[in-house]
Amino acid sequence: MNPTYDPAEVEGRWYGVWEESGAFRPEVNPDGEPYCIVIPPPNVTGVLHTGHALDHAMQDILIRRKRMQGYAALWLPGMDHAGIATQNVVERELRIEGMTRHDIGREAFIDRVWAWKHSSGNTISQQMRKLGDSVDWSRERFTFDEGLSAAVRKVFVTLYEQGLMYRANRIINWCPRCHTALSEIEVEHEDDPGELTYIKYPFKDGSGYITVATTRPETMLGDTAVAVHPDDERYKDAIGKTLLLPILNREIPVVADEGVEHEFGTGAVKVTPAHDPLDFEIGLRHDLEQIIVIDTEANITQAGGPYFGMDRFEAREAVRSKLRELKLIEKVEEHPHSVGHCSRCHTVIEPLLSLQWFVKVQPLVGPAIEAIRSGDVTFHPKRWENSYFHWMENLRDWTVSRQLWWGHRIPAWYCKECDETIVSMDDPTQCACGSTDLVQDEDVLDTWFSSALWPFSTLGWPQETPDLDAFYPTSVLVTGFDIIFFWVARMMMMGIHFTEAPPFDDILIHGMVRDSEGKKMSKSTGNALDPLELIDEYGADALRLALIQAAAPGHDIPLSLDAIDAAKRFGNKLWNAVRFVVEFMDVSSVPADGGYPVNPGPEDAWVLARLGETSREVDRLLDEYRLSDAFAILYNFAWSEVFDWYVEMAKSIDESDSERHAAMLSTLGAVTRDVLKLFHPVMPFVTEELWSHLGDDSTLLITAAWPDVPAYDAPEEMASLQGIVAGIRQFRSQHQIPRKTEMPVIVATTAEAELSSWWFTQVASLTSSTPHSGQRPDPVTGYTRLSSDGVEAYIALAGLVDVDAERPRIEKAIAELEASIARSRSKLDNPNFRDRAPAEVVAQEEDRMTVQLHELEKQRSQLRELG
Repeated sequence: MNPTYDPAEVEGRWYGVWEESGAFRPEVNPDGEPYCIVIPPPNVTGVLHTGHALDHAMQDILIRRKRMQGYAALWLPGMDHAGIATQNVVERELRIEGMTRHDIGREAFIDRVWAWKHSSGNTISQQMRKLGDSVDWSRERFTFDEGLSAAVRKVFVTLYEQGLMYRANRIINWCPRCHTALSEIEVEHEDDPGELTYIKYPFKDGSGYITVATTRPETMLGDTAVAVHPDDERYKDAIGKTLLLPILNREIPVVADEGVEHEFGTGAVKVTPAHDPLDFEIGLRHDLEQIIVIDTEANITQAGGPYFGMDRFEAREAVRSKLRELKLIEKVEEHPHSVGHCSRCHTVIEPLLSLQWFVKVQPLVGPAIEAIRSGDVTFHPKRWENSYFHWMENLRDWTVSRQLWWGHRIPAWYCKECDETIVSMDDPTQCACGSTDLVQDEDVLDTWFSSALWPFSTLGWPQETPDLDAFYPTSVLVTGFDIIFFWVARMMMMGIHFTEAPPFDDILIHGMVRDSEGKKMSKSTGNALDPLELIDEYGADALRLALIQAAAPGHDIPLSLDAIDAAKRFGNKLWNAVRFVVEFMDVSSVPADGGYPVNPGPEDAWVLARLGETSREVDRLLDEYRLSDAFAILYNFAWSEVFDWYVEMAKSIDESDSERHAAMLSTLGAVTRDVLKLFHPVMPFVTEELWSHLGDDSTLLITAAWPDVPAYDAPEEMASLQGIVAGIRQFRSQHQIPRKTEMPVIVATTAEAELSSWWFTQVASLTSSTPHSGQRPDPVTGYTRLSSDGVEAYIALAGLVDVDAERPRIEKAIAELEASIARSRSKLDNPNFRDRAPAEVVAQEEDRMTVQLHELEKQRSQLRELG
């Protein structure tokens, strides 16, 4: 073995071996129970970020463990065609060439996107390999491949035939930059300082005016009414009268509608049916004209009269200026409010009346809610259920048409002769009226439409395939909280509707990866960490371990370079420990399974018992999806108990006792192997490399059986041994006594008979002392007393400690501690400090005093021992 651990060398070697061996395929366990995770498909335009690294590490842990437990484990990879994002990338390339997509036409543009996909769209696949993702590449899918496209068309046609897919003029969210409609969850709402403008709308008969308040004066150009609540006494006499729309002088009515809020503004609202969802509904109820005054470029249309061609924000100021000139502005107030922005390009969304395709969601929502309420599907952590229910219970019909070219084109044709709409699984050639003059809808489907089918379409649906039969419903979905509504809710609706079963049994939700101070990572703020750079510097194993250690269930994940460096140091500790076992203890050819000693020595029995307890606890926590807790326990067991205790104790077992020595070697091999197995899901590369040196070369660790440790009874004396050893080591350290200095230790206990010879041998070996049974000294002055689990040990100070030099040193330390504690107590007793200082500062002061009080007691104890 190399004397030093080099992650780059190790990690460059194993992925190809795993892939070539077929280890990633479920067929590696042909008789195993199916277990399946479908990967949340990254965008074809994407590159690996820390969120992907966390998400993939969590899934890989679950899959690798299940594979080792004998399941036919399938982790199915794939990518999303990412309609808007991918089209934007290729359109940018065309702009560099001085062209637009319209210059080359739809067919040539789509060919161009496919060419880009084949040349540049597989970047993230290579990065997934670097991270160690054990996905079955032979089953890789793409939302735009032939099979998934057939599934998309089947779903669209079926929903249409069931009356759940319809085309209508509705208010939609329009992005003037991306030139497409957006669904509600593709809109990000941000606070805007804003202003509320109070505008006077005069009555036609000259009898006065009604004042309305609006944050968007430019939309008044499309007003076709003013609405008031029917129970609002202020406007009882105004209902039914006619107003003159300022500037354009269009006659508009005052209507009574229960959708008006009494409290907003003046209680009277302008009604712009073509540019506001509520106004649209009011307009339908009162048969109002729908006048579009803002176009798809966010400019004023000809219906806006003198403002035709102006940008919407420019028109806002121009309209307000004209109203001031006409003395029709009553007042302008500051009015912070939420404004929708495109989640892709952050352009302010424009509500527009537009002819679009919609999915009627209400019939789909009920079963998707009931699947969670009934326990058929479980959120982990469970608290995310409430967010899911709230969203689903308030869901509006889903706008699924997009004004793009890259995507699944809507399978609808329109007959130019009779205006018939034809939706079909096969491309029609003729209308029922006999006409062959058919035109296909220009729009494509929302990317999330195909993503909603991902768990079953990737397994072959609508065909009845062996994979669909074996692996659907899938076992667990692992994803971030930010796409519960984008994706999880829609998969639930579509999966249940089309397969009569929820798409997964469990939903594991994780938080967002943030920096060490809890701030969102961003290139602009300079705190973003590039996982590929981190892998190059620290290794994938270190990154994976650091992410999992920080990923408390359901909470955001603080990630720091210190944490990743610590994870790398643990990899180094693992390397050195296995190297010691292999090269210095001469342990090799450890069987892939079993190999536990039949007659273990007491040290062996202790570590084997602890291995069994740890393995069972790790299993319990992983079954509960408490990954960070599971690996925290395993980390502590490996470092503190195996490496720091058992490996050190193993050194003292003499070869002359062949039976005990053989049991120790078997134990050392089995425990080291099982530690590697337990760590393999989170640190696959280094554990596979170390197994290749420890094992018998006939098995890869990735497909080895998960540990099944027999029951062992640990010796009761182990607790007292650890306590006494720790005390002796601390005594040496405090008094700076070299290890080579002989140190007699008197061991006094009422249970002396229970302290076997191995106990004394190990204490001597681990502390370089000479422990022996004896009576409790009387008096105890001049001795340091150690106590642990019913055992007392005494170390004579004479000959080891210079009492005359130690006493003034300790007295000085006590005086300094007492003064510092007094200052802290005075500060903490001061109400002004507690009231005015930040909570973390108060907590730091309390912690400081607690530590100092503990140290003071230690120093006083040492002083008493000096006599």
